[in-house]
Amino acid sequence: MPALYIPHGGGPSFFMTGERKQQFQSTEDFLRRIQSLLPATPQAILVVTAHWETEIPSFTGGERPALIYDYYGFPPETYEIQYPAPGLPTLAARAAELVRAAGMPACVEPTYGWDHGVFIPLKVMFPNATIPVVAMSLHRSLDPTLHCQLGQALRSLRDEGVLIVGSGMSFHNLRYFNQGAAASHAFHQWLDQALAGNWEQRRAELAKWDAAPGGRASHPREEHLIPLMVASGAGSDVPARKLWAGMAGAAHLAGWAFD
Repeated sequence: MPALYIPHGGGPSFFMTGERKQQFQSTEDFLRRIQSLLPATPQAILVVTAHWETEIPSFTGGERPALIYDYYGFPPETYEIQYPAPGLPTLAARAAELVRAAGMPACVEPTYGWDHGVFIPLKVMFPNATIPVVAMSLHRSLDPTLHCQLGQALRSLRDEGVLIVGSGMSFHNLRYFNQGAAASHAFHQWLDQALAGNWEQRRAELAKWDAAPGGRASHPREEHLIPLMVASGAGSDVPARKLWAGMAGAAHLAGWAFD
């Protein structure tokens, strides 16, 4: 399996109508194609979500995690969305073990649920909800190098048929989605260059993301970018493959694969 970095859209927008859905229609179309871009059906999915931060990197260990509707002000029906995929406690334990073996702390959270960075994109990508899922938190430091190292620790899961998905947004300045063209364009040009190197080159470049053209304007707070570091870290020395580039409002978005 490759490791992926994907945009998970704006709240439950994929499951709405009108202007909000239209804004993220090209993102939804991309996510619906993900299955066709994979070498096989994943045995399991490990989602690194931008919406869960912890003191210790953590993995959901429940057999049927509850959904966390962590978006606000949306139509009532969007709080009834279901995604009944099974959890996989053995994968959560295995992932935590790999992180600890690499010299970093990790834990399994047996009762924590899946936020919208998990179930919203997965409901588009794998609508049958039959593939087991484990969610992974970000470390509260949001340190890019640490998250590259976390991805590296998890790399061997790919050989076990696990699809590692960094779920975030390559542009996440909520106030400026409709005025974000210049900053997002500059930042995505920089990202394409930063992700074109081998593992170590990507790690070194991504550590400097906040000095990149359009970097801070694209990410006033970087939690939606950090899942990219985990996905890149889980990749090999092969440069990233750009799977998709599109727009949401006036802002550029993109998705990459790491082989």
